[in-house]
Amino acid sequence: MSHDSTAAPEAAARKLSGRRRKEIVAVLLFSGGPIFESSIPLSVFGIDRQDAGVPRYRLLVCAGEEGPLRTTGGLELTAPHGLEAISRAGTVVVPAWRSITSPPPEEALDALRRAHEEGARIVGLCTGAFVLAAAGLLDGRPATTHWMYAPTLAKRYPSVHVDPRELFVDDGDVLTSAGTAAGIDLCLHIVRTDHGNEAAGALARRLVVPPRRSGGQERYLDRSLPEEIGADPLAEVVAWALEHLHEQFDVETLAARAYMSRRTFDRRFRSLTGSAPLQWLITQRVLQAQRLLETSDYSVDEVAGRCGFRSPVALRGHFRRQLGSSPAAYRAAYRARRPQSERPGDPETPVSHSGPAGVPVGLPGHGPVGPVPALCRSARSGRTAARPPP
Repeated sequence: MSHDSTAAPEAAARKLSGRRRKEIVAVLLFSGGPIFESSIPLSVFGIDRQDAGVPRYRLLVCAGEEGPLRTTGGLELTAPHGLEAISRAGTVVVPAWRSITSPPPEEALDALRRAHEEGARIVGLCTGAFVLAAAGLLDGRPATTHWMYAPTLAKRYPSVHVDPRELFVDDGDVLTSAGTAAGIDLCLHIVRTDHGNEAAGALARRLVVPPRRSGGQERYLDRSLPEEIGADPLAEVVAWALEHLHEQFDVETLAARAYMSRRTFDRRFRSLTGSAPLQWLITQRVLQAQRLLETSDYSVDEVAGRCGFRSPVALRGHFRRQLGSSPAAYRAAYRARRPQSERPGDPETPVSHSGPAGVPVGLPGHGPVGPVPALCRSARSGRTAARPPP
């Protein structure tokens, strides 16, 4: 799944200025960046594949800071160009950033801002989104990054509408993607946007990857409790919510337990987790349902009740939106991939049953938690879409 807004009206009207050319792609590299992610745009845009029907781009590899650039594995790279070469590019790609906790060089941020002002398309792959956010290019926009870093991106840059469900987000003149493989997805999307489906398909065949992937990052979301939450006063409320997911309560209940108004609670919760509390609660219920479908023989109706959904219909709707399939189809596909001896009901397989509180025995006491989406503004409509309560 991708948030694909081929162009917001304002972005569509932008034209390249000066000596920038649409076919020139600049890739901005930094010391400490991962070699795999950095190589993706170099391979997609830097190799001549005209014999396969892929139009040629002109690649400029630029150092975002003084070299040599040291990358993973102890390798040293020397980029043939510096920041000045970005002034010729119609597309600028930041494939990764070395640390989500350290600020990028101001000179590089200035170059990105200037490129955007002059009509260039700016792309951030994976942690490259942090560089775009530091430059202010994601303010008020939908964006994504690797699910593991999404809460940090949302917390550090609250004006960015972070959606960790998406493989990539196209907001017209600024684009972002999730982890490594999603960087390939976004680069293929750029080729498709520039030159059509046939060219993107030809490139995908050369790379031996699917031209389009269905689904999003939901299936990869971790369920561990974010480290930063433990020292916050709201941690107790979060822990209570996770232990009582089988009960039907809403965000008003959580705000009351925190002795806060709903508005104050929403603001504090979002600053802590990077997510709106309603979205967080829905996601936790879906993750709990996912776990029960995998580890128990409860019917879908029973799973809905044990995860606090008001009805099986509510479970099915939220489950499909987050995981791309119905609960029944998810269970069938999950079991089909597992050996017979590991399936629920087999004598050798421990089956999760509910304890006194209705929480599966054997699950961590704090329950499943993962990075969850903030509301995402559609570039087409300019509206923020809210989801129904669980």
